[in-house]
Amino acid sequence: MVVHPISVIEITMSVFLIIIIFVAALLVPKKSRNLSLIIASSITVILLSFFAIRPYWIDDQVSNKAEQLEDYLEGKYPNQEWEISRQTGRQYNPYHLNVEFDNEKGWIYTYSVVVEKNICQSVWTPPEGKSPHEGEHFESNHCE
Repeated sequence: MVVHPISVIEITMSVFLIIIIFVAALLVPKKSRNLSLIIASSITVILLSFFAIRPYWIDDQVSNKAEQLEDYLEGKYPNQEWEISRQTGRQYNPYHLNVEFDNEKGWIYTYSVVVEKNICQSVWTPPEGKSPHEGEHFESNHCE
């Protein structure tokens, strides 16, 4: 399993933060030590929950954004077929969805789905030697 460098940095910083919090909890006077250890343990559980839940949260949000994009495309390009995908990895924005239309193979249009009413093409990947303006599905609207 390969871990992305951003994830390594996040986890390392979290471990150092937890160590500092536990050291500080152990240095408080004895009468407050129990409470400080409970707080430090709670922060640890919250951080672990964050790292465990985040991938599922992002996948759920991407599913919602893909449905919103699907509705947008059905209204804008009725009677056409397309495939929606996304690039995976920490270095890619999960809310940028790639669309390849069946009647325009080789062209990939990347849509930014901010909210249901704010969907726009942000990137165009035409075949070699072509200009984005030559695409049948080229949209020049800008994201707000």
